[in-house]
Amino acid sequence: MPAAARLATEVAGYLENSGLHVVNGSLYEDRLHTQVTSGGVDLLIALGGDGTMLRAGHLCGPEHVPILGINLGGLGFLIEVQHSEWKPSLDRVLEGDYWLEKRMMLHAEHFRDDEVLGAWDVLNECVIGRGEMVRPVHLTAEIDGHTLTTYVADGLIVATATGSTAYALAAGGPILPPELRNLLLVPVAPHLSVDRAIVLHEGSEVRITVRTEHQASLSVDGQEPVAMLDLDGVRARASQHHVEFVRLQDSDYFYRNLTSRMNENPSVGAGR
Repeated sequence: MPAAARLATEVAGYLENSGLHVVNGSLYEDRLHTQVTSGGVDLLIALGGDGTMLRAGHLCGPEHVPILGINLGGLGFLIEVQHSEWKPSLDRVLEGDYWLEKRMMLHAEHFRDDEVLGAWDVLNECVIGRGEMVRPVHLTAEIDGHTLTTYVADGLIVATATGSTAYALAAGGPILPPELRNLLLVPVAPHLSVDRAIVLHEGSEVRITVRTEHQASLSVDGQEPVAMLDLDGVRARASQHHVEFVRLQDSDYFYRNLTSRMNENPSVGAGR
């Protein structure tokens, strides 16, 4: 977004005047990725909304690079700093007046027979469900090798505690404290099948097998969906990686911010 590019230049100049070396760029640029993965970054400052924070988490989590978010979007569940407060917030960070919050990532694999077709470390969730055709799919869920149930639904969400305030919340799932390392199963529009969310232990592995005669898909953290065929599967478990967010608020910030955002949802009416 244009506002992010303008503010990024301003933030970069402010930090350079403090004697720091700054790399300013888009999360889509190879140059920035190389800088992070080569160990040349101590902190990534992400300007945007929660989608920007998810992309930053995908990049920085495996590299153990902390992330500070400056909100230019809507709700900003994951973001620490409002855009009007960035200067005093950065001053506090430079003075060491902050703490790091660790968020679990989810490792998901798409497989067909015994071949792994794709693997991701995600922050919010992976969603297995129907494609463009408005017909439910059959999704057989196994927990640690034992069959749980077969859902007949639009989809099934496997989420982290972080993802419990995202799509899983919209689908009727519970809100989990962000520091938990549990997995959350939430069906989307189930038809005559289990309609309750299930919270799993962090050591659990979920396996979802698709049974369908039409389109099905897998989407991780809202990215472009991956087409799935009948008997394709998804394995999901806690990742060995985590994302670290820079926090300036007290450790009890989560519920205070949650009620504020739910009572004053800025996205209501945004499409009018």
